[in-house]
Amino acid sequence: MKFALLNGSRIEAIKGVNAQCTICGSNVIAKCGKIRIDHWAHKGERNCDPWWEPETEWHRRWKNAFSAEWQEYALFDERTGEKHIADVRTADGLVLEFQHSAIAPKERTSREQFYKSMAWIVDGSRLKRDHPRFLKGQSNWRKTGKVGFYLVSFPEDCFPALWLDSAVPVVFDFLGTDLLANPGDLRNSVYCLFPGRVGREAVVVVMTREQFITIANNGDWIKWVDNFMNGPSHSEREQQTQPSQPSLNARRRESQYILERGRWVKRRRL
Repeated sequence: MKFALLNGSRIEAIKGVNAQCTICGSNVIAKCGKIRIDHWAHKGERNCDPWWEPETEWHRRWKNAFSAEWQEYALFDERTGEKHIADVRTADGLVLEFQHSAIAPKERTSREQFYKSMAWIVDGSRLKRDHPRFLKGQSNWRKTGKVGFYLVSFPEDCFPALWLDSAVPVVFDFLGTDLLANPGDLRNSVYCLFPGRVGREAVVVVMTREQFITIANNGDWIKWVDNFMNGPSHSEREQQTQPSQPSLNARRRESQYILERGRWVKRRRL
């Protein structure tokens, strides 16, 4: 955990300090060392939230893109008595779960049903084969008439099978903890896989990491997803997302760039 309670205030881990868990109230101790990031831990092996996973620098980087007040937000279901800590819950009620480690399908479904208005952000750099598979499968994406929207006939060729039938949007981040200076690297973007299908094709939306963070922070993400999920029927939406005929100048601009080894590079003149 990043935060614990000390004299009624939420604080980050400080070496030598004891505090109380924000969800169960039991004592937690600060773990501050060189191997793992600073965090609070229950004494012994006890953990009051079975959904909690050890945090990495990747988790912290994503969490810190949002207000500290929204981080590690405790939610309680009066009907079932369940209580869980969301990684982030915005002022608009959007829960963001940052998932690095493997997760069982049953737990993934349980979280989606518990949090309802949520999105997954998945670390696509955890397994070495995930990013190369994504790059290979991306060559079959079909452009639509909406900027950043793509139709994907075989999403299983791009993304891990676990996430293909998620009931909420899944945002894949392939950057990991790297800091890229090259603006042409595709890892600078995140890739949102929408639930459901348009005909037999999946919908993937590409945006920069900064764009996603902005619309999640200001509340536009919920409106945007709701508009997509509850808008026109699948057949109407499929017509809307058919590739449009670009202008001659647009085709010329587009033809100047090609996908090469995971980067958009300018086409060499023959």
